[in-house]
Amino acid sequence: MPSAPALYPVNLVLAGRSCLVVGGGPVAARKVEGLLAAGAQVHVVATSVGPDVRALTGATWEERAYRPGEASGYRLVVVATDDGEVNRQVADDAEEAGVWVNAADDPASCSFMLPSIVRRGPITLAVSTGGRSPALARWLRARFSDELGPEYEVLAEILSEQRDAIRAQGRSTEGLAWHEALDSDILDLIRAGEVERARERLQTCLSSS
Repeated sequence: MPSAPALYPVNLVLAGRSCLVVGGGPVAARKVEGLLAAGAQVHVVATSVGPDVRALTGATWEERAYRPGEASGYRLVVVATDDGEVNRQVADDAEEAGVWVNAADDPASCSFMLPSIVRRGPITLAVSTGGRSPALARWLRARFSDELGPEYEVLAEILSEQRDAIRAQGRSTEGLAWHEALDSDILDLIRAGEVERARERLQTCLSSS
């Protein structure tokens, strides 16, 4: 089997940017939901818009066929229909216009892949198999989701607060003992509800470096 090209992971800022989803079924609905969670302005075009898409608040939709070339009017396009010819048309239009496109279940037509995602507040954990096995990506996401409990969201906020405080003092945050703090009992303290003690532990670790 030929090796797939290496992927370059990024986190796109889609807030306020127009995105097109072609397709109106359950798969398309999941794509729309993910885009809305990122703050994108989502428009859906499909010959049949199903109840899952209609139930989503924040997206607009039209029940019609995709118009050749319309992908060029968007920053990002996702196509998820059960019509291979339509999927290829959308992907070709987007590629020609320099618009990033994801074609569900067709890695060869994609200019970007959609990973399986776990969100915990500011933490986003993405798992991708490069389109080789979406089932494996979903399985790994479920495992990591169980590992990444709500205490990690609190931890992220504590670390952010301390980083901002150090920078406000005109000091560099580089070279400090962040890893030592994370390897300490700080997570156990948060799990026990002792958030103030966790903050103190972080400060102690950083002040000793």
